Amino acid sequence: MINVAILTYSGSALFETACAVELFGLSRPEFENWYQTEVITFEDGILSSTCNVGLEVKKVNSLKLYDMLIVPSWPTSTQEVEPKLAEQIIEFHSSNKTLISFCSGAFLLAHLGLLDNTRATTHWRYAEAFKQRFEAVNYVDDVLYVLGENIGTSAGSAAGIDLGLEVIRRDFGSAIANHVAKRLVMSPHRKGGQSQFVETRVEQQSSIFENTLKWALENLSLNLSIDDLARKSHMSRRTFDRHFRNSHGCSAKQWLINQRVNFAKATLEQSKASIEHIAGIAGFESANTLRHHFRKTLGLSPRQYRDQFSSLTNHAH
Repeated sequence: MINVAILTYSGSALFETACAVELFGLSRPEFENWYQTEVITFEDGILSSTCNVGLEVKKVNSLKLYDMLIVPSWPTSTQEVEPKLAEQIIEFHSSNKTLISFCSGAFLLAHLGLLDNTRATTHWRYAEAFKQRFEAVNYVDDVLYVLGENIGTSAGSAAGIDLGLEVIRRDFGSAIANHVAKRLVMSPHRKGGQSQFVETRVEQQSSIFENTLKWALENLSLNLSIDDLARKSHMSRRTFDRHFRNSHGCSAKQWLINQRVNFAKATLEQSKASIEHIAGIAGFESANTLRHHFRKTLGLSPRQYRDQFSSLTNHAH
């Protein structure tokens, strides 16, 4: 069992705290082993969080019982840290236990010197202030998170979920991380910057195209053209293109490429089929075409994606 502590305090950010609880504290009886998690504080009494929501959590004086400490947020202007808390976190870190911060939580770790000469990130709003205040930190821009051997930091708000999923993947394997992501109704992995792993769900599409898009997904291996989709929708090509872009915010051609990439991703995760075979059943002209769209969409090759996320090569432990 991995014992996890989620640190909170008076004035904490409720959303980031809730993200940590959802990831690490939610009961998951479907797994044989899972984290044992407590939300803790070093302060007395009921704490006040965002919008004056009260939190009654366990008060502790030591972190010795825990294997991982998560700091979901921290005041960006605080120059002092309660001595007992500082002492315990520094001792925790010196024991090579795992320290994770979401969003502004990096300010606490940096203040204690735990990020010196280490790559780290935080919310873009605080980036300049963070860099000026903690010059010894190797700040990384335009990433969702940075995760080292025993310390990790994430960008703002929901990026903490991305970091949390990566921690789960490292602790329990890709299959379990993907399962948790699915329960969260989000992709198991997003790449920093503009590239994101986001799947388009048919049920979210406009009803005018529902049958056509369902048919297209069932026949991706065919050499489908946009003219085929227009005929299936009983529209002229010009009318189809206009309605599709207005409804989906992208061209039908780009949507079709995205679906083929998504199909290839799922097949890479779940089978050992060759890249050439997967390209064919996903409807790409060749393996090179698949590789091109993978790199353009996801920022990595099909082989790299399989190495990271295949349920056949990454197992829970």
